[in-house]
Amino acid sequence: MMTRCGVILAAGEGQRLQPFVRQWRGDDLPKQYVDFTGADSLLVQAWRRAERLIPAERLLTVVNRSHLAHREACRQLAVRAMWNVVVQPENKETGAGLLLPLLHLSRRHPDAVVAVFPSDHFIREEALFMGHVDLACRVAEREPTGLILLGMEPRTPEPDYGYLVPGRRSEDGAGTCVRRILRFVEKPARASAEQLVRQGALWNTFVMVARLTLLLELIRWMAPGLYAAFEPVREAVGTAGERDTTERAYRGLEPVNFSSHILQREEAHRVARLLVLPVRGVTWSDWGSAPRLLADLRRMDRWRRRPRERANGHAPLPVMT
Repeated sequence: MMTRCGVILAAGEGQRLQPFVRQWRGDDLPKQYVDFTGADSLLVQAWRRAERLIPAERLLTVVNRSHLAHREACRQLAVRAMWNVVVQPENKETGAGLLLPLLHLSRRHPDAVVAVFPSDHFIREEALFMGHVDLACRVAEREPTGLILLGMEPRTPEPDYGYLVPGRRSEDGAGTCVRRILRFVEKPARASAEQLVRQGALWNTFVMVARLTLLLELIRWMAPGLYAAFEPVREAVGTAGERDTTERAYRGLEPVNFSSHILQREEAHRVARLLVLPVRGVTWSDWGSAPRLLADLRRMDRWRRRPRERANGHAPLPVMT
């Protein structure tokens, strides 16, 4: 088994949810630091979930420097070791947000398999979900060019999600049923989403696993300008000039979205074997909008009020109006 590392993507500002957070808390704390459920913030939950599989010392979290203006964000980040929190000068989308911590990992664990987790997901059956991440790691350990995305079995034809259209079912050498990704569909109209669900398409969780070397090669090949801008950062990691070098790399940098600018382009298939691992039996939601968050909180409240759950000591959550 190869060394396993993880990256938590927590550099976003959560702008779509900011009006809701302002009403909820009275400030503009980015959503990943907000405790919506009474069970810690989304970020703390993401750490606990990832640490079921990856030791804390090999789990990096990338954040934005603007987050440090919030006392609550600083309080949560203070419990992590300094090396495990990677601060980017400004948010330049997920391309830079992923490349920066990958370069940090490459100095310590150059041959690692890396699992990437967004920080704003709600997942109920965490052990089962991380079991799927473990399966994806096994595939990446055996397949040097395999990049595995976790695809969630849809509950509804959600127009606000991205979809993965899988190819023929096949079992890989690790005993895992993975499929080739035939195409990506971003935020389709409802009629198209309904058709995709009927055809067996899966929600794209953006949780992905691949070898570190493959992720770096994919960025170098698909976004050469981004990669070239960050090459000095690799040499500066861990030195006194790291902060200044990183700031220079971000100056004038064009935003690059890792999903749309890299994964979804046809040329990506020349570098990586893009695969999807279907996930079933897991309650998953991307809390990117207030209506979805409220609907999930109401659903959680009903779930927690079930007699069996009450007997196990679960307190009901307040019903939001």
